[in-house]
Amino acid sequence: MRYLRSLLFTTYLMASACVCGFVMACCFFLPYRFQFALARTWARWVLWMLALLCGLDYIVEGRENIPAGNHIAMSNHTSAWETVAAFVLLPPQVWVLKRELLRIPFVGWGLKLLRPIAIDRGAGHKAVSQVVEQGKARLADGLWVIIFPEGTRVLAGQTRKYGVSGALLATASGRLIVPISHNAGAFWPRRGFLKKPGTVRVVIGKPIDPSGKSPRELNDALRTAIESGLARIDERAALSIGRT
Repeated sequence: MRYLRSLLFTTYLMASACVCGFVMACCFFLPYRFQFALARTWARWVLWMLALLCGLDYIVEGRENIPAGNHIAMSNHTSAWETVAAFVLLPPQVWVLKRELLRIPFVGWGLKLLRPIAIDRGAGHKAVSQVVEQGKARLADGLWVIIFPEGTRVLAGQTRKYGVSGALLATASGRLIVPISHNAGAFWPRRGFLKKPGTVRVVIGKPIDPSGKSPRELNDALRTAIESGLARIDERAALSIGRT
């Protein structure tokens, strides 16, 4: 039954993403805020269908830590879930993502209209400079910038070295870094087809001020904040199991 439910959800996810991308492309002449509203509506429906079909819901702790204005959000990356949920969790935003994603028919069309910072991962320092320069421009336009500092999805419980682009962008722009932790990978794993029922827990940490910190110090503070959030999630999950 779990296989069938996951199959139905995956079919819905892929079909709805193509439809949303096509509709956005047809409305290419409309402003960014309208395009983002379409993407956010799509994301709400995806999360609703995920709960309905697979029994996978979510709760968020720390919404009060989202500061006024627009800043830089950085999250651990263990699932496709957080790429959908970001539309709902945070104000109008752009992502740092792989350039190849823009080549996907329909989906890529919609992504392109959301003004992402699309980089070539193999470009090294050039890609970092691109994130900083384009990120400053997006921030100046009043948009949030979403960065997954690990660069790619990793297995739940694992981590990898954080890239420096987000820390450099915070230093160059003076904007806050908002750390986000979640355990989505435990239910919807990287490259995993089956979705386990349960509750994804999200912790939005207190913003990190880049003032007086080097990029390395910012990354250390970010890692500490994300790992602290993950520890809190594990603690909440253990308490929840203990009550059942």
